[in-house]
Order: sequence, then structure tokens, then C-alpha cells
Amino acid sequence: MAKTNTTELLEALAAEIGENVYIDIAKWHLYLSDAKLHTVVAEQLYPLITTNSITENRVVKVLESMTVKIGGGKKELPLIDLLPLQCQVNLVDILEKYQREI
Repeated sequence: MAKTNTTELLEALAAEIGENVYIDIAKWHLYLSDAKLHTVVAEQLYPLITTNSITENRVVKVLESMTVKIGGGKKELPLIDLLPLQCQVNLVDILEKYQREI
């Protein structure tokens, strides 16, 4: 990979997150790219990669702080509440891979 351009790296990270991580609503899988959340998730998690501080707990804290509007904005839920455990694991794996490769 060896991407040196931050924008290029963020775009690649966002694309991979968008294709592999989804929110689960009534057993429907809405991938983060389809929900238009992949870029903001990548931007929020990118500092953990650059500081070599990817841990499951830190990733969870970031996801807890991010909210998703539902019901036309009537309610907001933390993103972590919408991600199945396997998607959380996949997300941490993706971030660790990028951390190793930059």
C-alpha cells in the first residue's frame, strides 16, 4: 500500500470501511458506504492510525461518540449501537492493517 498522501490514504480507508462494515437494522445490512457514513468514520478514526494507538477500546469510544440520526432526525443513536460485534471486529482489523502499512 505505502500511501504517503493523507487524502489518498483517507479515501482508501473510507472505501474499505464502507465495503466491509455495516449497520444492522431489523436484520437488514446497510453498509456504511450506502449510508454515507464511511468517510466520517474514517476521518474520526484516522488519528488513531497516525498515533499508533489502535485498540478495541479506543475504537469503541470513537464509535460511541458518533451519532446517527434515525426517523428523519427525530432520534439519534450512537453508531456503536447499530454495528454488530463482527463488524466492530472487522473495523478494528482494517484499522490495524492500515496502521501496519503506513
